[in-house]
Amino acid sequence: MPEREMPLPTDLDPRGRTFGEEERAAVLRVLDSAVLCSSFGSEARSLEAEMSHLYSRREAVACSSGTASLHLAVAAAGAGPGDEIITTPISDFGTVAPVMAQGARVVFADVRAEDGNLDPAAVEAAITPRTKAVIAVHLFGAAADIVALRAICDRHGLVLIEDCAQAWLGEDEEGRLLGTLGDIACFSLQQFKHITAGDGGLAVTDDPELARGMRLFMDKGWDRTEGRIHRTMGLNYRMPELVAAVARAQLGKVADVVSRRRRRAGQLAAAIDGLRDCRLPERREGHAWWVVPLLVDDNARWSKRLLDLGIPSVPGYLERPLYANPAVPGYPPGLCLRAEELIDRTLLVLPWNEAYTEDDVDRIARALCEVGAR
Repeated sequence: MPEREMPLPTDLDPRGRTFGEEERAAVLRVLDSAVLCSSFGSEARSLEAEMSHLYSRREAVACSSGTASLHLAVAAAGAGPGDEIITTPISDFGTVAPVMAQGARVVFADVRAEDGNLDPAAVEAAITPRTKAVIAVHLFGAAADIVALRAICDRHGLVLIEDCAQAWLGEDEEGRLLGTLGDIACFSLQQFKHITAGDGGLAVTDDPELARGMRLFMDKGWDRTEGRIHRTMGLNYRMPELVAAVARAQLGKVADVVSRRRRRAGQLAAAIDGLRDCRLPERREGHAWWVVPLLVDDNARWSKRLLDLGIPSVPGYLERPLYANPAVPGYPPGLCLRAEELIDRTLLVLPWNEAYTEDDVDRIARALCEVGAR
């Protein structure tokens, strides 16, 4: 079979996921219990305890999706009409949808050209008296400058929310887990993340009041302590027991998943070192490698040539900055010039997977070198 016809493992392929007997047993355990709703079962509460232990944070709240976890965080932060929340224009729509759903205004700050993460100087320049919080996305599994962002939020009395959907067990430059410096950190269990239960989210915090606010919002404002009293506005963002049980099995595998992704990324970095017009981010220590971002001279050209060689890639990651979507009206073009340059010209994203073999990575590296030689 020609090399270009040999598909790489993907997140929609059993070869590219880590499901096994543990997940099968977890599903049967829940079905045998006959309790599939987490309000009455033990799986979601056990997942929360295990997540809290993994990240050494006092509280964890399970919910129905990564987007839901961010909505819990934004609601618990008290965001509403008239408030502003600062975040990045390069992220999944799930980062901004909760802000809009709360009636608050999304303020987009520009990013660093070298990795697409928020530029702390741009964040500070965007703060107004209406600013309520900052959502820092650890893009592609690489650490945003969370120390600088923490200092900015502390100076201005703002809530810092870490969007760790793409950064399971990622670390900052000092080796601290991403998700441990924000007031709240949010995680995703969606199909394409490091670990998955199809969908599902988790939010962690050390603040009991923020945790209480998130739990209430997750369960329609009902704390289930005395009668059917809805104490605050809330939605049904409960995580089903089947999802929680699979997530518990997956959580036990996340360290190995990240380790294998890092090992293969190191192999790729060595293989393409010195390649003209194509480079990995310089800050690679602690990267969780959800995908592999490359900086190139012309992402459309690189993507087309790689596809001809059987290697999938995504130019720009997004087709447009979040603020250029019809669902996010009122923002002018040119708002975040570095983000637009990354999307339009210099950012190329390679799918990445813990199931890649040495031969798979060699094949990817050879293709990159062939494109770079022309």
